[in-house]
Amino acid sequence: MGTEGARGLLERAGTLTLQTGNLLNWGCLRKKCPATPGEEVRDCIQKTLTEWSSKISQDQNQETLEVLECSVAQALEKINPEERDELKVSAKLFIVGSNSSSIRDAVDLACSALGVAQLDSVIIAPPPVEDGTNLSLEYLQPYWKELENLVQNKKIVAIGASDLDKTLLEQLYLWAQVKPSSNQVNLASCCVMPPDLTAFAKECDIQLLTHNDPKELLCEASFQEVLQESIQNMKANKWTPLWLLRYSVIVKSRGIIKSKGYIIQAKRNAS
Repeated sequence: MGTEGARGLLERAGTLTLQTGNLLNWGCLRKKCPATPGEEVRDCIQKTLTEWSSKISQDQNQETLEVLECSVAQALEKINPEERDELKVSAKLFIVGSNSSSIRDAVDLACSALGVAQLDSVIIAPPPVEDGTNLSLEYLQPYWKELENLVQNKKIVAIGASDLDKTLLEQLYLWAQVKPSSNQVNLASCCVMPPDLTAFAKECDIQLLTHNDPKELLCEASFQEVLQESIQNMKANKWTPLWLLRYSVIVKSRGIIKSKGYIIQAKRNAS
């Protein structure tokens, strides 16, 4: 049935949730080192879709599911509850569509996928602002409020931001009820941490981390392109990614990565 069955399911679904599972279980990805985070994401989406579509049966092709779950069973891996205290589960959430309510869906799905009650830390990368516009506190506030609710509901322990300069980090810190515990700085934009940012972070006990993610890790065009490549002759332009969550599970005592993966949610425009 394969691609044809997958295409039929995608043409009837309203939402697609794609889970890569633990990438360390994927032999083909482990051997290959993608040059950029963007290439890794595309690789993971393509391989997950291709593997999933190859297993669609005739019976499944007749189904109509509002939310279609796409994953590779052998790559999925839940955390053993007995090991939970020894592990740190962290995530970075990239919002693609400008909907702050996506945050709860993303965190719930990550907890469910990993079999945990809460995530230890979540860093938010809000959707990119339009060209010529600067990121502002007003723009960040709805996303941060949603994260604060999840902290209060014990779904997340600590929350952090990404790519905030000293002024914006200070504004967020002063306004927020749950203070940012970390701020990621892109190494491409500065080889050395700005002294004012370093001083403020030290004063307020905010951890400064580095990253090399692009401003848009997965844009709409890129997602549609990889969808089209993976499942032939489908109407990929009707699909829009809502958010992308990258998680990692680290053994605290040794600092090694036990598990890493992506969860992506997209919606289909019915018109």
